[in-house]
Amino acid sequence: MHQLMSARRRQRAVRAARFVVMAIVFSFWTRGACAQDDDPAARRLNDSPRHHEWVEIATPAGRTVRTWVVFPEVDRAVPAVVIIHENRGLNDWARGVADQIAEAGYVALAPDLLSGTGPDGGGTSSFKSVDDARNAISALTAGQVMADLDAVVAHARAMDATTDTVAVGGFCWGGGQTFSYAARNPEIAAAYVFYGRSVTDEEELAKIKAPVYGFYGGDDFRITGSVEGVAASMKKLGRTFEPVVYEGAGHAFLRSGETAAADHPNRKAYLAAWQRWKELLRRLDAPGTEPGAKPGAPPH
Repeated sequence: MHQLMSARRRQRAVRAARFVVMAIVFSFWTRGACAQDDDPAARRLNDSPRHHEWVEIATPAGRTVRTWVVFPEVDRAVPAVVIIHENRGLNDWARGVADQIAEAGYVALAPDLLSGTGPDGGGTSSFKSVDDARNAISALTAGQVMADLDAVVAHARAMDATTDTVAVGGFCWGGGQTFSYAARNPEIAAAYVFYGRSVTDEEELAKIKAPVYGFYGGDDFRITGSVEGVAASMKKLGRTFEPVVYEGAGHAFLRSGETAAADHPNRKAYLAAWQRWKELLRRLDAPGTEPGAKPGAPPH
């Protein structure tokens, strides 16, 4: 009898241990699933049916810019859009934006402008914290950033999957770089500036040939406060600058507005800005808006 009771106790102990292990495994699994549910960017990248790849783009200065490329599911060559990340570096959110641009029908290229500047020569992912990445962004020179973008735009234009039409868009720090790049490269088709600092020098503004479309938060005066003056300068110079200010939205509303915790103004701005951006992107396909297509490229 004693042996029988001991055997039963051992069986109960084994079953209890198995239950504990299963509970722990289930807990970790649900935490991971919930974490992804709370992160729209990670969920989008995980679920996307589109082809994603990393490419390494060499610059004339000898740098290598690691770039995330997303291809749309289309039956022809299409314009390309270069995405310039925030001062956080090339994170999942920025890569997710590239995926959404491809979903809209365009080849998207998102360069990691921190390539080669991180620990052991790494890029954004090599930094231990967002603050470390921000500090590294602050240390970049304008000349290096512009040269990196030159190389990425040239690569985009040379791809078999693209036409010669290349537009540029960016957010926060990347929005400012987008405005600056519009002044540097008169051959881009359009510039989409999301809550980034404006170019204010009229000599630089006069160099801009492409239309510049601005997306700004009404409660982001640090950035939005200069928009009215820049609009007046651009009008005087005969340049196209079409800013929209979203009432009540703060800085980085395109990122914060997609989260479950977004307040109404940021969510409203997020939805309206994406709708506007996609409508503007369609102009890249319109007759007369392209600098030209590659020989043999199918017409749009």
